[in-house]
Amino acid sequence: MAITKDHELHRRRFGRNLGLGTVLLALVVLVFGLTIVKVQNGNKLEAFDHQPRVSVLPAPAGTGAGN
Repeated sequence: MAITKDHELHRRRFGRNLGLGTVLLALVVLVFGLTIVKVQNGNKLEAFDHQPRVSVLPAPAGTGAGN
């Protein structure tokens, strides 16, 4: 019995591992791509940092906004 001879079980397991690795790589690429797109549009990002956001505060009365 040669050490280098693979059993049929090893070939099937390698095929499944290759498929799973491909799916995981695709997921990583998808998340990375979404992150790059989100960072490039960073001027629209507002995180929850316990500070009032100016974009959601109502305009002060008497400034002419909304009239």
